[in-house]
Amino acid sequence: MYWSISLLVLYLVSGVLTDVFLHEQFIDDNWESEWLYSEHSGKEFGKFVLTPGKFYHDPEDKGIQTSQDARFYAISKKFPPFSNKDKPLVIQFSVKHEQNIDCGGGYVKVFDCNLDQKDMHGETPYEIMFGPDICGPGTKKVHVIFSYKGKNLLINKDIRCKDDVHTHFYTLIVKPDNTYEVLIDNEKVESGELEKDWDFLPPKKIKDPAAKKPEDWEDNPTIDDPEDTKPEDWDKPEHIPDPDATKPEDWDDEMDGEWEPPQIDNPEYKGEWKPKQIDNPKYKGPWEHPEIDNPDYQPDPELYLRKELCAIGFDLWQVKSGTIFDNVLITDDIEKAKEVASVYKAIQEGEKKMKDSQDEAEKKEEEAKKDEEEDEDEEEEETEGKAEPAEEDHDEL
Repeated sequence: MYWSISLLVLYLVSGVLTDVFLHEQFIDDNWESEWLYSEHSGKEFGKFVLTPGKFYHDPEDKGIQTSQDARFYAISKKFPPFSNKDKPLVIQFSVKHEQNIDCGGGYVKVFDCNLDQKDMHGETPYEIMFGPDICGPGTKKVHVIFSYKGKNLLINKDIRCKDDVHTHFYTLIVKPDNTYEVLIDNEKVESGELEKDWDFLPPKKIKDPAAKKPEDWEDNPTIDDPEDTKPEDWDKPEHIPDPDATKPEDWDDEMDGEWEPPQIDNPEYKGEWKPKQIDNPKYKGPWEHPEIDNPDYQPDPELYLRKELCAIGFDLWQVKSGTIFDNVLITDDIEKAKEVASVYKAIQEGEKKMKDSQDEAEKKEEEAKKDEEEDEDEEEEETEGKAEPAEEDHDEL
């Protein structure tokens, strides 16, 4: 929030011209003139407020906070359009779930210039969706979703997000070599190749539809021993009459029918006989279906490419409000992004210090209140105890 806001700033780093397309730090109330709320019909959208939060590193370091429970939020800002052709794309912002969020999104969406800001909603097409999402103990993940040929593709990996109440910086880096990195507080938590970690393209290889396992293929490592035979005394019944049972004295054969002793487990029963196993001399191992080149596969060297980026927005649902967003940065300068996020440690330390102080004060207040209530209870008991003898004396008179 201390760096100046700029829609387009040029930096000369190591002789390379780099761009900062958006750096939003929500310094004052002027943010409301640049961010537009959606007016999409059929939904009651919540409002954002400018605040440093309940605990903070610096009271002047503010962000926009969701302020109403059980609300959708839809707000966006446009910036000069650009393409990331032949250069990195970095999307970064900070999130603070100081309300100890139970269920709600904390991600951003980046759009092309077709975005109708006043009609933005959950089904509005976007280019990239990135950031944390929490709902109960089962969902605590970082979304990284790319739009590709009309489909929204989710990452095939599980990236865990932070679930505490302090500020964290989330960074997505997409590179022209079709690789990516996800950082949380400047620490790499995931990386890889776009083609491998998303289903942008069909597989390079497929199973040969013309191939099938030969009928004589032996894939069982063991077989029945042909020389093994069942012992003659093997077959014994599973249950036998109880030899110790006796017919009850009051048993009437004419009335009760012929008496039969109850059945018990046969101690000599051996179960179903099976021949012992030996190594299969014809065993060839598991049959592997041969693969062929997929005729539908066409490589795309520009999976990373976003031909036009023009807006960023928060399109969220939150059960419990209180999340603070700040430090929204879109650039092609990886080192600049890391520099901006490097303040995370000082911010977190300041927040923890203030929150610990608040928690301690609250604890003392609760203890004092409890002591006061106990004192009041004791006074009431003493008062009642003193009143009882007076009543007895009156009765005797």
